[in-house]
Amino acid sequence: MPGLADETFSRSVVYMCEHSERGALGLVINKPSDMSMRSLFDKVDLPLGRTDLSDAPVFQGGPVHTERGFVLHEAMHAENAPPKETIYASTMTIPGGLEMTTSRDVLEALSTGAGPRRVLVSLGYAAWGQGQLESEIAENSWLTVGADLSVIFDTPIAERYERALSLLGLQSWMLSPDAGHA
Repeated sequence: MPGLADETFSRSVVYMCEHSERGALGLVINKPSDMSMRSLFDKVDLPLGRTDLSDAPVFQGGPVHTERGFVLHEAMHAENAPPKETIYASTMTIPGGLEMTTSRDVLEALSTGAGPRRVLVSLGYAAWGQGQLESEIAENSWLTVGADLSVIFDTPIAERYERALSLLGLQSWMLSPDAGHA
């Protein structure tokens, strides 16, 4: 919401990867860092075998563990593998067809020109403790909308906030920075 003054989250679009009674974890998908995928791969001593990703930005995924990489990508499954068994280590399966991987093997796959076709790489993530996100939603700090993969992968970065609002039938000019309850 516009009244959220925290610079990290002001006008942020957060893709929620996990939300349970223990808390919530998400990745900010509309705040690119100054780092490109090419420079990230240089830092981890891997070639980037995907020219389509060379100039793609690495995102500021949130304020927690900003030194760690998180790869949001389409679900990848090995042939003849049991359903829902991912091919990468340290992967969280997210309802709706995406996965989030924190292990180097997904980067190694991208370095060979393989790997998931659609990826978003971030450094850091956003996290909320037990009941914290629910409390912030009740205080009108956040709007929620069902995930739309086109916002993540097809919408230009600068348009993701407005596009996410449009899924609710809203535009940013309609929102007041003052929260309240009717």
